Amino acid sequence: MANSKKLARLAIVLGAVILIMGMIATVGAFAATGDSAGTAAQTETVAAAADNTTGLKAIASGIAIGLAACGGGIGMGISGGKAAEGISRQPEADGKIRTNFMLGLVFIETAIIYALLVVILIIFVL
Repeated sequence: MANSKKLARLAIVLGAVILIMGMIATVGAFAATGDSAGTAAQTETVAAAADNTTGLKAIASGIAIGLAACGGGIGMGISGGKAAEGISRQPEADGKIRTNFMLGLVFIETAIIYALLVVILIIFVL
């Protein structure tokens, strides 16, 4: 029971980190837009801000997909271990345990793919 509480807290913290990095990349991308009829100094400032947002987007994307992959890997490992433990305790329930295990893996992998799509959107759209 204590391990599940620790994992839930870790998931909340990792989700908050991903959310904060996404907000930083979004704010940086919108801060780079400015008037095109400005002075040369303003143009240089906008160009420098655009270069800065490219770096922020790269950092946010790397952290987001890294945390999603780590979280998914940890979740898959835990569920695989529990499924093997359940099958070893009740071999007659092998089919039901395996079916539920595979369904859980599909949902975990779907969450990782959603994170990948968000990262692609951050890189190419913002």
